[in-house]
Amino acid sequence: MPFDFKLPDLGEGIAEVELRRWLVAAGDVVREHQPLLEVETDKAVVEVPSPRAGVVSGLRHQEGATVKVGDILLTLAEREDQGLQSPGASPPAPSSSSSQGQGQGQPPRPASVGIVGSLPEAEDEPRPASVGMVGSLPEAAEPPASATSGEFEGLATPMVRKLARERGIDLKSVKGSGPRGCIRPEDLDRQLPPAARVMGGAGVEERVPLRGLRRTIARNVAASQRTTAFVTSMEEVDITDIFEMRIREQGEVESRGTHLTFLPFFMKAVQHALKDHPLLNASVDDEAQELVLKRHYHFGIAVDTPEGLMVPVIRDVDQKSIIELAQAIQELGRKARERSITLEELRGSSFTITNYGHFGGTFATPIINWPDVAIMGFGRIVERPWVHRGQIVIRKILPLSLTFDHRATDGADAARFLGRVLRYLEDPALLFLDCG
Repeated sequence: MPFDFKLPDLGEGIAEVELRRWLVAAGDVVREHQPLLEVETDKAVVEVPSPRAGVVSGLRHQEGATVKVGDILLTLAEREDQGLQSPGASPPAPSSSSSQGQGQGQPPRPASVGIVGSLPEAEDEPRPASVGMVGSLPEAAEPPASATSGEFEGLATPMVRKLARERGIDLKSVKGSGPRGCIRPEDLDRQLPPAARVMGGAGVEERVPLRGLRRTIARNVAASQRTTAFVTSMEEVDITDIFEMRIREQGEVESRGTHLTFLPFFMKAVQHALKDHPLLNASVDDEAQELVLKRHYHFGIAVDTPEGLMVPVIRDVDQKSIIELAQAIQELGRKARERSITLEELRGSSFTITNYGHFGGTFATPIINWPDVAIMGFGRIVERPWVHRGQIVIRKILPLSLTFDHRATDGADAARFLGRVLRYLEDPALLFLDCG
């Protein structure tokens, strides 16, 4: 009997997902527990495995579609019914990301690994990834099997291909301006169909759907602003000693295969200060009208990815050394950028840190990562005249921004917490004098 496989409950209150990529095609023989497709949840990309062995006889949704929990994903026939097609369930044309060559139950090809993560190879002929200063970019995927003319679509990354699908642009008609004719997002902007243009006195407009991670970010930040009584305090601090310590120890840390940034020092300073100010390491239970104080130090770290902001969680900051924190930041950052991070690694934070200074920002009003009650932002380090031991000298100055939920604590306590963080950053030796 044919078996209709429905999207299972993935937990975390997830009601719907975006179908990111099929890993099988109609006619493929699949094993029990073999990944069938990739879906994008509120926070992560998840592979959905097959509950049984069989033959794929019908794919019910196109890539990019929104699928609700309980909707039928595909139909599986028993092996002896391999030629059977489920009534009314004609499969969609395979895309460049559909699995080709897995018809005999072969496992998916391994991903190519670059400096900051791994991206899938082209489906028909694996090619090595081009490696640059900030990571690896995949070579163009082969044309879909349905392209009978054999025309080549042109070089384009999966992100550009997805954008082209959303805008209804045929990549075969686009001339790429990148290396070897690679199609860039701006090349698509010049190919907008008339339906996507609104002419008028204001010029040309384009409507881009809020999907996937961008939709999740929009929903979460809006909910945070609606449910918290947020206040932002700002300060500046002299971190010359930390600056010199980092330079001095960089070689030792790199010999262990890790790059040392300022973020582990910032995390340690915040963690030590939270011990004296537990109201900021908490969440608010609105239904019970209770403040939940966390006795652990799990820090969400804002990570910029090509698809938007993600906040992986580094657990037990108080139990990790500076080097261990650097290693955890590097590993979770890589997984966030390549979208291989799990839901477990994205939940359970007690406090959040964002380092927008990496992109040139100075001060900001960071939005609280609900249900946390506070977030600390670090700006760009600059050289400034500063009074140090009674002398005006040039020092390394770091801007800080603390946004907190006024329901959890008051401005005086938040100011004292911020002052404690400043003490640890000005004199990092205190980090080693205080236990934990």
